[in-house]
Amino acid sequence: MANSSSITHFLLLPFPGTRQLQLLHFCLFLAIYLAALLGNGLIITTIAWHHHLHTPMYFFLLNLAVLDLGTISTTMPKSMANSLWNTRDISYAGCAAQVLLVLFLMDTEYFLLTTMSYDRYVAICRPLHYETLLGSRVCLHMAGAAWACGALNALLHTANTFSLPLCQGNAVDQFFCEVPQILKLSCSTSYLRELWLIVVGACLFFVCFVFIVVSYVQIFRAVLRIPSQQGRHKAFATCLPHLAVVSLFLSTAIFAYLKPPSISSPSLDLVVSVLYSVVPPAVNPLIYSLRNQELKAALSQLIPGCFQKQ
Repeated sequence: MANSSSITHFLLLPFPGTRQLQLLHFCLFLAIYLAALLGNGLIITTIAWHHHLHTPMYFFLLNLAVLDLGTISTTMPKSMANSLWNTRDISYAGCAAQVLLVLFLMDTEYFLLTTMSYDRYVAICRPLHYETLLGSRVCLHMAGAAWACGALNALLHTANTFSLPLCQGNAVDQFFCEVPQILKLSCSTSYLRELWLIVVGACLFFVCFVFIVVSYVQIFRAVLRIPSQQGRHKAFATCLPHLAVVSLFLSTAIFAYLKPPSISSPSLDLVVSVLYSVVPPAVNPLIYSLRNQELKAALSQLIPGCFQKQ
């Protein structure tokens, strides 16, 4: 029986099949990765380049794009390299780094999405106080708090997870290292300590979820009271992309980390992990740019002909 002191590397989930299928997986992941790099890179460049986009909403969106770039860059390159070189290995330190970075980036993203819901609430429900409640210093503090909370939560979970004795081998049934898969390798009762941390984290995330729901209830009530159809359309155009991103992120992440072990399987775990770690970073730029006329106009100036009406 292996233990954590004797494990020097882990084995990630292999992609079975012929060499051609492995190369197909590499090409598919590479296309998604490049699309995420391009989309998020364009959003970061556009917001940084255009001074009229230096507002709280776009400041938080820039942070979100940076987080998405970090998340997808933490998981996909190693998986692509393994497919290309027909190997499964990842070092112990590399696995711990993946767990730490994925938790840090995704926890920070969730806290940032909570902050963004407050930004939308103030913009629509209390527009006259927007500059006062969301000044530049306040925005920096809120973003800094999101990053700090994400870092603290990730450090606690990573340190606790890799302090557990691992008695079930070193094969991780996932294309990257994540806490639920590492816990499957721990001894029968030693994982309970990490489960308590997960419960505490789930309670914190539930509080954020309630805050988001309450914010959007107030937002929709305010939007429905707007007399003009054009005003309602503009308000919905700024809120619906954020709501779509929150829904996609939460539904897949919650299912990945809190689903009952009885329904767990390698194929289901793989699909869910792709949905919460790969799909959001790739589609978030598209979601935000399609319904945001101001961002589309800025992008069209950055790239001539981009998003222009036919």
